[in-house]
Amino acid sequence: MRKSLSQLSVISLLFVLAIALFSCDATKRVPNDRHLLRENLVYVNGTKTDDAKINNFVLQKPNSYVLGMPISLYIYNLGNPNAEKDFVQWLDTHPRWHRFLDGFLSKKQVGRLQKSFFVSGIDHQLQKIGEAPSVLDTARVHKSTKQLGAYFRSIGYFNNKVTDSIFILPNEEKQQAKVGYYITTGERYYIDSLKTHITSPEIDSVYQQNKAKTFLKSGAPYQLTDFSNERSRLYELFRNNGFYTFQQSSINFQIERDTVTAQKDNKLQVTTNIGDLIERDGDVITTKKYKMHYINKVRLYTDYDNKIDKSSLDSLEYRNMIIYYKGKLRYRPRVLYHATSLKKGQIYSDLERGNTYRQFNNLRVFRYPNMDFKYATNDTLQNKLDANIYLSSLDKFSLRLTNEVKRSEIEAIGFGLGTSFAARNVFRRAETLELNLQGTFASQPTLKDTRFFNTSEVSGDIRFIFPSIVFPLNTRKLIPYYMTPQTILQTGMSYQTNIGLDKRTTSGLLRYVWNPRKQKNKVIFDLINVQYVNNINPGNFFNIYQSTYERLNDIAKKYSLGSRYVDDKGNLTPTEGTFNFINDVFERNLVVQGEDILPIYAISERYRRITNNDFIVSSSFTYIINSKSQFFERNFSQLRFKIEGAGSLLNALTATYKVVNTEGSTKNKIFGVEYAQYAKAEVDFIKHFPIAKQSSLAFRSFLGIAIPYGNSDNIPFSQSYFAGGTTDNRGFKAYRLGPGSSGSILDYNEANMKITLNLEYRFPILGALKGALFTDVGNIWNVADNTRFDEYKFKDLSSLKDVGLSTGFGLRYDFNFFVIRLDMGVPTYDPSEEMSNRWIKKFRIKETVFNFGINYPF
Repeated sequence: MRKSLSQLSVISLLFVLAIALFSCDATKRVPNDRHLLRENLVYVNGTKTDDAKINNFVLQKPNSYVLGMPISLYIYNLGNPNAEKDFVQWLDTHPRWHRFLDGFLSKKQVGRLQKSFFVSGIDHQLQKIGEAPSVLDTARVHKSTKQLGAYFRSIGYFNNKVTDSIFILPNEEKQQAKVGYYITTGERYYIDSLKTHITSPEIDSVYQQNKAKTFLKSGAPYQLTDFSNERSRLYELFRNNGFYTFQQSSINFQIERDTVTAQKDNKLQVTTNIGDLIERDGDVITTKKYKMHYINKVRLYTDYDNKIDKSSLDSLEYRNMIIYYKGKLRYRPRVLYHATSLKKGQIYSDLERGNTYRQFNNLRVFRYPNMDFKYATNDTLQNKLDANIYLSSLDKFSLRLTNEVKRSEIEAIGFGLGTSFAARNVFRRAETLELNLQGTFASQPTLKDTRFFNTSEVSGDIRFIFPSIVFPLNTRKLIPYYMTPQTILQTGMSYQTNIGLDKRTTSGLLRYVWNPRKQKNKVIFDLINVQYVNNINPGNFFNIYQSTYERLNDIAKKYSLGSRYVDDKGNLTPTEGTFNFINDVFERNLVVQGEDILPIYAISERYRRITNNDFIVSSSFTYIINSKSQFFERNFSQLRFKIEGAGSLLNALTATYKVVNTEGSTKNKIFGVEYAQYAKAEVDFIKHFPIAKQSSLAFRSFLGIAIPYGNSDNIPFSQSYFAGGTTDNRGFKAYRLGPGSSGSILDYNEANMKITLNLEYRFPILGALKGALFTDVGNIWNVADNTRFDEYKFKDLSSLKDVGLSTGFGLRYDFNFFVIRLDMGVPTYDPSEEMSNRWIKKFRIKETVFNFGINYPF
């Protein structure tokens, strides 16, 4: 195996060298009288800068480099841009071949041959995935110089000077050039005084009430972006305070400098001018004072069709809102009223108009609504608006079929098929009833079952979604409708044949979801979440967990055991001998050496932890803060905070039965199962930093801890943490890192505390193929539970010496709607080793962990 890996390394190296040798002439496709742009150099006041914001104003970029070579350019150079023309010329100079091809194919097919994959297609593909040479363009250089000057003027350096120079490189780097940009900034200008000139008294009144929020501050340096932000702020302010006709063009800023004083002056006097409304009717232009507009009437049309005569519709009035409908009104008026943020008598507001759109979408029973505003009849002052809202219902019933490709830390690959049935507006309150069925078939290589699809799961659930907070107390002041609240009531069951134990899960959930603060943030409040996990085949434990079995078997081989324990070969029988051996040791029917007691106890505890049936009744609160406003935004952060508690409600409300455990204490049971009791908290932070046009840094930190108490000595297996794997510490396989410095001697190692830090540099390679360099740090530990092993425990900050550190390289292919990812990680610092041997001393390919995943890890 080692030999084959070495051969693979040699072949890979030769392949890279071959590309370098055959394509090392970077200027191969550069015209003889032109030059390849090698580098841009930007100097500000004599100092070289790599500031990405400044460099972005340089229009022409050199070709990208990977490991010191322009590999994308080399690949492009492999393709012949004149392949079709060369083929035609070759045919003309080889008439015998031309006649042969005409006879073998046809003249028409020969004419098409030049566009075939084998003639020109390979060349086109190489140029498509490669990168064309960045040929120096002096026009773009001069335009970049102007842009740099404009940028520095935009930040207050009005007297800046920018020059450029082109440097032709020596002959050994033929036809290559560098471009230097030299910026002398001069003095910066600052805002001194701030004044206003507002023609409309009503506009001025609103401005004065909100002027403290201005982006323009006396003493601040001039920044064009501050003036742009102030213009947008004022536009939103007035549009949200009744000025329906307000135009952004009415705002302008007058900037003056005192040129009378004899001394050098770099202070600016700024006047904010807000003029009148300008209306055009052909060539006639009129001006009007801005006035505040009010909502006069709100008309709502359900099941609207513009082909229907409005006079034929029935109507009713509900709390000053007129609802038009045909036949029978299918929605309760109260629901429609609360979805409408525009109310009679209120001042007009773009914000309330947007809230109305979102709230009707949140009902999930209408298509995107249409809305218009017209001046009220006989409104001579033209300050009253009638709001008309047009709704079109979605189908009452819908059926959707789904399929998906899945992957997890246990399953190598899986395929899911499902169906979802939805019934809308079930009780006329815009509720949605969903019935979901899902089947998944997956492959788990670690199982003895040799079938490719050797694991499966079948699940079904019933879900009610209400477009409001359903609670005995009125929550509208705390969670108003503009936060688009939802209540989800769900129950379901699933049956898994996964790692061999097989389990049946029954669940129930009452969840509240809403979106505070401009929809970016999200709150998920699970008032009650009930899960009952029933392991069906606990006796199959030692057949599945091979590492655990082998460790117990190695201990048992030290002793002379009879047929009650072992088979003909002296190995413990997995389904009977293992359990008999453990029970007899604890009941002192078998005497073993002292050094074997703790390992046997650990295995026994492991069996109990994984095979125990769990009954969990929990509540949780999750708050997500997200700065991302656009799907493809590259500079964003996300903070997720979650707290969860389980078991306290049952302690307080349920009559329980006491059972004595092996240590003499008592445990409470529900339906014959000890219910879980624990407190849990998690903090997850993600930050993405753009570095260049297509490169970025991605950072993640995670801290989670779950403390058992009361009725539990450990947290349920499903609520525990593991380390390693495709989205965690990628130099270690999933479940094979930790707890602490224990060395993962058992299968599926987990604990109740986790710390993880990830840092990843992402960069382009070829077209949709991306690369990444990453470092992962973290581990899991046991805290405040009944584990007896010191190496498992997190005692204090000194336990951080037991984190695992991995480094590696990743390849990702971006299909736009999803990403296929292969990350290759190496355990650089392994906490399971002795302190002197924890740092990697020599890289070995066999120690590389290959992580295949879908989409980015964070």
